[in-house]
Amino acid sequence: MLPHEASSPTPRDLAGRQAAAHRRLESGHQLWLATGSDGLGAHLIPVAFVWDGSALITATFAHSRTVHNVRAHPRARVAVGTTADVIMIDTSSSLIDVAELDAKITERYAVVSTDPRNAPEGTFVYLRLQPRRIQVWNGLHEFAGRTVMAGGRWLDAPID
Repeated sequence: MLPHEASSPTPRDLAGRQAAAHRRLESGHQLWLATGSDGLGAHLIPVAFVWDGSALITATFAHSRTVHNVRAHPRARVAVGTTADVIMIDTSSSLIDVAELDAKITERYAVVSTDPRNAPEGTFVYLRLQPRRIQVWNGLHEFAGRTVMAGGRWLDAPID
């Protein structure tokens, strides 16, 4: 055993990591959102979010590079947490007009960020970020077994 291995914490099991992901998604409100488009490279923004039980909902300017990227390539990568305790989420992404989002979600979003409903029409758009893969780890000791969702389904057994 190497000296650094003796002091490494015990990694959480799959169920523990899934529970941690659920807690963070239900109680967190800030994320990093990365999108990309041909020829423009990666684009990264900090945004607020709410979790609707199956997807992350956020909003951004309707004419932003993020929206342009999502229209061209409807996928995104999300990071929630810190570099020492992260949830990394690969998503499929779709745009929702402000007037079309469920009122309960818009009310919850208005508590954690600027309320897009108060801006002139066409200023903002909501994004629905549907998780396809979720990875959870809080240090190198948890790098193995970090995938807790694949193909949009929570796993029953580790895959990495």
